[in-house]
Amino acid sequence: MGEKKKRVYAALFDGAYEGLTDKALFGFVKQRVPKVTSRNIVRASLLALSDSDVKDANVLQVIYALAIKHRLDPGSQDDEADDEAIVPAAQTEPAPQPEPVAKAEPVAKARRIRKQPAAPVASSSNET
Repeated sequence: MGEKKKRVYAALFDGAYEGLTDKALFGFVKQRVPKVTSRNIVRASLLALSDSDVKDANVLQVIYALAIKHRLDPGSQDDEADDEAIVPAAQTEPAPQPEPVAKAEPVAKARRIRKQPAAPVASSSNET
């Protein structure tokens, strides 16, 4: 986990355990991590699911409510653009797509030759 994500995660829990919610919690996180973005908040809050040490359902609800608010906020689109500007250009290029495989033409079915029953052999009448 990145250092920034750890700091955001810790700030979210510290603020929620102190009883902060919504804007107060966001202000608390922003004070501790000044360059926090909505994307950072959403990602850090999702880590709470895997944290087995968190047993307080109210704390989880407060954190998720803040994450959902920031995820659905149209203004958070700007935060994500700023956050992506930090990523080097080499990582933002799309991965090369594999070349499509040409379809093989169907193979003509071999004709099945039916064996004809053998024609009866003409018998000669040498019997006398």
